[in-house]
Amino acid sequence: MQSISTPESQGFSARLGIALCLLLSVVAMSARAADADFDACRDRLRAAAPTAGVRVDSFDTWMQGVAPDLSVLELLNAQPEFTTPIWDYLAGLVDTRRVVDGQAMLRQHAATLAEVERRYGVPATTVTAVWGVESDYGRITGKRPLLQSLATLSCYGRRQSFFRGELFATLKLLQQGDLRDSGITGSWAGAFGQTQFMPSTYARIAVDGDGDGRRDLIDSIPDALASTANYLKRAGWRSGEPWGYEVRLPAEFDASLAGRTKRRPLSDWVARGVVRIDGSAIVPSDVRAAILLPAGKTGPAFLVLRNYDAIYSYNAAESYALAIALLSDRLRGEPGLRTPWPTDDPGLGRDERIELQTLLLARGHDIGEADGLVGTLTRRAIVAEQQRLGLQPADGRAGRRILEALRKDGMPTTVP
Repeated sequence: MQSISTPESQGFSARLGIALCLLLSVVAMSARAADADFDACRDRLRAAAPTAGVRVDSFDTWMQGVAPDLSVLELLNAQPEFTTPIWDYLAGLVDTRRVVDGQAMLRQHAATLAEVERRYGVPATTVTAVWGVESDYGRITGKRPLLQSLATLSCYGRRQSFFRGELFATLKLLQQGDLRDSGITGSWAGAFGQTQFMPSTYARIAVDGDGDGRRDLIDSIPDALASTANYLKRAGWRSGEPWGYEVRLPAEFDASLAGRTKRRPLSDWVARGVVRIDGSAIVPSDVRAAILLPAGKTGPAFLVLRNYDAIYSYNAAESYALAIALLSDRLRGEPGLRTPWPTDDPGLGRDERIELQTLLLARGHDIGEADGLVGTLTRRAIVAEQQRLGLQPADGRAGRRILEALRKDGMPTTVP
């Protein structure tokens, strides 16, 4: 049917056109203002560079053409260690595939890891666990241009002073030759390499593990593993001691006593009725330890020692430190947690997430590849299926409930 133009519709079209022009003008002006702000900030950074040990000519060489990426600001307050339920976080990082892959890495790099353990006193399984959690054994090291992210965070948002230090540290690494590619990529916050060092940590802690005269945590696995062990040693790792272990608490245990910094002698915890999860007694001593209850008294409980703090210093989040600790146990062949998490909808490992995404793709949801990485498109598709199946809450969470519901629903005969 052919449309009919009337004076009223013509007037509306004209007003709509004017409104769109005004909106585009505002957007363009905002973009120009942001660029002007960034240019002014970059000039201030350039002026401060010599004080930080970066030559002006080096700054000009590597910062030429760097533009802001304001999308990193959205990630500044949304780190998964603090926003994801711990059972989801650990399910994705301490799963069967990461354990199997890690054990293969222990065999493949046995000689390197044995030398690292001899030199720094940190077990090969712990170093490998950091490698696995940080980059999936070097497979996922981040895709954001490092200089762009750090320059943006140096000029916008909170913690600008911190990120300016990291930006200058990156430029110094380039200037010294530790880094050779100014286009290096990493995480949104500036961590990069096989075990995701921040630039300032790289400058202080990285070591030459393969003896080629250069500290290369991007392409040299020996450098990355040795540097990780060096970090943990300098953070206080005590050779021959465990990080801790899962425990069972008495029914009357006072949960207010729990917390990483609320340390008491082991003899005190023994007197309060704390035992290992298998029921065996803890040897009483003056060694100080803390009780962790990451999901409250109804979830798993852990007794943690000094080496847990060394892991925690790598990334100050309880869920992160537990992921490293528990993965290192699994790599040694120990069983997983004995106490279930207090949820009726447990998290999914990578293989299960891939299965979930495959079921979503079969229903016509355009989510890209079934890779086990749950992003915005996958969550949006989960919401649609939760609503279709009448599951509440329709929150887009990749849990066992939606997976089992789609399994029961079966594979569609035709794609919608």
